[in-house]
Amino acid sequence: MSYFIDRRPNARHKSAVNRQRFLDRYRTHIKRSVEEAVNRRSITDMERGEKVSIPARDISEPVFQHGPGGERTIVSPGNREFVEGDRLRRPSGGGGGGAGEGGASDQGEGMDEFAFSLTREEFLEFVFDGLELPHLERKQLVDLEEVKPVRAGISKDGVPSRINIVRSMREAQARRIAMRAPIRRALREAIEALETEERKDPVLRNPSRVTELRAEIERLEKRLESVPFIDTYDLRYNHLVNQPQPSNKAVMFCIMDVSGSMTQSHKDIAKRFFLLLYLFLERNYEKVELVFVRHHTAAKEVDEEEFFYSRETGGTIVSSALTLVDEIITKRYPAAQWNLYVAQASDGDNWDDDSTTCRQLLVKSLMPRLQYYTYVEITPHAHQALWEEYESVQDDFPERFAMRQIVEAGDIYPVFRELFRRRTEA
Repeated sequence: MSYFIDRRPNARHKSAVNRQRFLDRYRTHIKRSVEEAVNRRSITDMERGEKVSIPARDISEPVFQHGPGGERTIVSPGNREFVEGDRLRRPSGGGGGGAGEGGASDQGEGMDEFAFSLTREEFLEFVFDGLELPHLERKQLVDLEEVKPVRAGISKDGVPSRINIVRSMREAQARRIAMRAPIRRALREAIEALETEERKDPVLRNPSRVTELRAEIERLEKRLESVPFIDTYDLRYNHLVNQPQPSNKAVMFCIMDVSGSMTQSHKDIAKRFFLLLYLFLERNYEKVELVFVRHHTAAKEVDEEEFFYSRETGGTIVSSALTLVDEIITKRYPAAQWNLYVAQASDGDNWDDDSTTCRQLLVKSLMPRLQYYTYVEITPHAHQALWEEYESVQDDFPERFAMRQIVEAGDIYPVFRELFRRRTEA
């Protein structure tokens, strides 16, 4: 077994291996700090790194010390408070001779919390740790973009990285046997002829014949030695062909309510939720498309810039957005070829009787084709008719329909993690 040790110096003389071990060891503390950072950040600075502090008592290392050694006889006085196995409580006062940690002491000395900075990549890794798109499936072959190189026999041409050592050595051995066989046969005949000639009586021996046979033997031995051990003709290469693979392409529909009932605070919370979703998909999946849909009384497909920053507003008809999504899926994203996801954010307010229309659209048309539907309702008040209709949809599709309530900005990240947590396969 071979071992490869990477001894390349890291930037600023830091060890990347030790840093990764540190991040793994204090993952719980770091994740807690990351969650707090996500909740207090604004939309524009979600992608930068973060400074993390860990209490000094939590980074202490075990220390080995020399004991007194030898044999000792100790007589300990009895007590009325403790028995064998009791745990002694740490003194609450600041007694003792040393300086305290993490606070002030009578000597004016102390120890600050240990602080370090996470890079952007490390920060996002902790933000989206343990999350995934639920029920992601392999779909039918739709194009040749996703291929896998597979073995397809042996070829005489190829690159050195694909050389087949065993087959090449077998070809070289066969060639050596084939090329040496007639030479060995001629050499054996020449040696036998020389031995026959040398066994003759000196009077009958032909000196010129002996000299000729010895020259022939030397020439044949040189020919044997000149046969190469391996030649370029012997080289064989693994032949690889690109085999199309089932695609795991997915599309995420982001639906945001921009009606007049959505206050600026509600819209900011919805934007932060969708921004988290956008970063999560961009970081973890290569073949995921996003379709942004804004709606009030009418729905419209928009680009990313207009989705997050447009100031358009109006009444509320949620079914207009669901109808638009259904039309887009039918025209551009057939369910046999795409994993379909929908994330909707609203304050729950809707036009009279339109909530029933939304339920019928979901049950009859959308949910049979979708992998997962998430609905977040941004309101501190009691739920309205839309939530009640969606509850009946959740009863029909408990594994693929999820709904949560967000009251304030601090609820965004916990709700996001709950909606997209990694499911364990049964």
